[in-house]
This record gives sequence, C-alpha cells and structure tokens, in this order.
Amino acid sequence: MLEPNIIVIGTSAGGVEALTYLVKHLPPDLNAAVIIVLHVSSHGTSVLPKILSRTSNLPVSHAQDGEAIVHGQIYVALPDYHLLVERGYLRLTRGAKENRCRPAIDPLFRSAARAYGQRAIAVLLTGVLDDGTAGLMAVKMRRGVAIVQNPDDALYADMPRNAIENVEDIDHILPLSDIPSTLIALVNTPMEVQPENPVPSKMEFETEIAQLSLEAVENESERPGKPSTFGCPDCGGMLWEIEEGNLLRFRCRTGHAYSAETLLATQSDKVEDALWIAFRALEEKASLSHRMAARMEARNQTLAAQRFKEEAHSARQRSAIIREVLLKVDPNTGVD
Repeated sequence: MLEPNIIVIGTSAGGVEALTYLVKHLPPDLNAAVIIVLHVSSHGTSVLPKILSRTSNLPVSHAQDGEAIVHGQIYVALPDYHLLVERGYLRLTRGAKENRCRPAIDPLFRSAARAYGQRAIAVLLTGVLDDGTAGLMAVKMRRGVAIVQNPDDALYADMPRNAIENVEDIDHILPLSDIPSTLIALVNTPMEVQPENPVPSKMEFETEIAQLSLEAVENESERPGKPSTFGCPDCGGMLWEIEEGNLLRFRCRTGHAYSAETLLATQSDKVEDALWIAFRALEEKASLSHRMAARMEARNQTLAAQRFKEEAHSARQRSAIIREVLLKVDPNTGVD
C-alpha cells in the first residue's frame, strides 16, 4: 500500500481567489506537498505566497531550483520559469513557453506524472483557454488522480471545460468547496500499489524539452507527432502535430507548445500585429509622399509633385481599409 504524497495545482484567470479558498481549508499536518502554477506576467513580481500565507495553515514560498520537496509545504512557481517536479525535488527552467505561458501548467503536471506516477494528484482550477488539459492526460496515463473544478462553479470555465471534454476518466469534477476535503481524504487513504505504466517516450521527450535539453532539441528520430503545415508563431520554426485522443496539439523544435485553440488565438494576435504594422507603414508612406509633393511644388516640378500626391492618396486609401478591419475586430472573440 502507498499514499499519494504530491499535489500539483494549475490555474489561471480567477485563480488567486480559488487558491486562497483552497489553501485555507487544508490542515497544517497535510500528508503531502502542494505545488502550484498560476499564470502570471513574465515581467511582474509574484506576491502569491504572501497572499496565500494570510489564510493558509501551511507555509507558502516560491519554489527554488533543486529544493527538496517536503510534506506540509506549499511551493509556488516564480514568474518566467517553468516549475517541474523530479522525484524528491523541484526544478526551475526557462524552457520555451507552452500555451503562451511560462510558467505553464502542462509541464508541471507532465513532470509530476513522470516522477510520481499513481502517487500524483493533479488539480485544475479556473482559467481561460486550455493549458492543463495535456498535463492531465499525462497524469491519467500514469494512473494518477485528476481533479477538475466544475465549470459551472469556476469564475472562468474554459480550462476546466476543455479538460472535461478531452481527458477520459477524470476522477473528480467538483465545486471548489469540495476540493479541499477530497484532497485530504485522498492523501490519507492508502492505495493499492498497481504495476506502473512505463513512462512513454513522448512524456520523457516533452519533459526534457521543457528544460531546453539539447539532446531533446536535437532529437530527430523520436520527436513526437508528425510535421504540420504550420509555423511556430514565436520562433517561426515548423510545428509538429501531436494527436492525443480528441486533443490536437503542436510543438516546434525548440519546445514552444500550443493546443489547437491556443495556436488559433496566437495566430489571431499575429494577424492583428501585422495589420498594425501595415497601417503604420502606409500612414508613414502617405506622410512622406505629401512632404515630397510639397518639395516638388516649391521647385515648380509639377509632374513629380502630382505623382507624389497620387502615391499619398493611394497609401491613405489602403490605410483606411486596414483601419476599418482593425475597428471591426469582435471584442469577445478577437476576430472579425
């Protein structure tokens, strides 16, 4: 018999409120370590340990690279670092962003599944888009326990809903109020040891590439998935297409990873960026053409002045079209 002794939690929008409630209701003698990833800005300073410490019965701190994992301790990911789990200790890495985030939830869940197998409990809370879904798949692949906040109870339902739609055999779908008691029961209930599924090569590869392992980056023969027709929005490299059940994911050579939904959102952002660049370039061209036309008129070069005026008019017409496209972007979906 053995006891689950590691709890990994992932959340995004609305997560501070959810985490504050959850840690408030965990006992000071919790028979497990709690490791948390909350999506935060890469350029900000995280004060999440201070916030959680106000209500937590357990000590809360930012995780340190190489730090030993201790029961009854809460570890929080630092901004701009993925937080990974090895057997008995933590790793921080600045590997490529996954689902546009660093720290991201999938690398934490995936590494916990690899290191702890059925002793890992993964909890996915409120958030937008679908980070955490692939990580929960990895946890279930290794016989761990998957808990998802009920989407109807979540402040932002996207992450829980996507997990429920794509991950088979989720163990518990619960309102936030029921999650602490469920965790306490799980870590205090010995479970029968089951033969461990071997760590799939894909899981090994994706955990290693989150650490920017050169061996994984340079791996040509065991790269999971198949080449797609899409380019990576972050580095421009080719994306490999990975299918897991109903879930479609993408990953490039250097490790940037996206779900299909996140890739679509990222491409929409890149299209808008390109439109703004084109709008600016056309406005600058129109301004310079007007200036050149004025210079030509001052020199009595009528034909040249007329040509520059026509170029200015053409540039302004095209910039007006792009402006209309930018103004028509739906504020709810980000697309026209």
